[in-house]
Amino acid sequence: GGQASMSSPTGAVAKFAAAGKRTKKKDLGMMAMSYGYVYVAQVAMGADPAQLLKAVTEAEAYHGPSLIIAYAPCINHGIKMNQAQAEIKKAVNAGYWQMYRFNPEAEGHKLTLDSKDPTASYQDFIKGENRYASLLRQFPSVAGKLFEQAEKDAAVRLASYKRMSEE
Repeated sequence: GGQASMSSPTGAVAKFAAAGKRTKKKDLGMMAMSYGYVYVAQVAMGADPAQLLKAVTEAEAYHGPSLIIAYAPCINHGIKMNQAQAEIKKAVNAGYWQMYRFNPEAEGHKLTLDSKDPTASYQDFIKGENRYASLLRQFPSVAGKLFEQAEKDAAVRLASYKRMSEE
């Protein structure tokens, strides 16, 4: 574990990306939704336990493949595990992680965006995790650009979810 991959966020430090990952994170949920017949939910227990339970209930009732993607901080992020639920809530409030449910069987709007617009600083959130803070310490000239790009990527992702939820 700990290697940079397509699912590593922009600017995160990992094995094989000691100076921060330079490319955008893949969107596994969007990839699964593109099939059109997969139930997909992105959840955050610390931010909204009721949304998590609703997603699990819908996924179980769905007659087809289901995918639930949960935000789960890691001790390597510099998060004490007794603070994990608070960290999850911070991720949602900062717009780092969005919560939604995509149900192919739903009438009308198939995507329900359960997150609200960000109310906290995206960059303050990421600077609180080791995988970003270490980049800021070791490569401050690069960190600012990568953090800005990561924030833009998150805003584009949220805008695409909003657009899909209105279709």
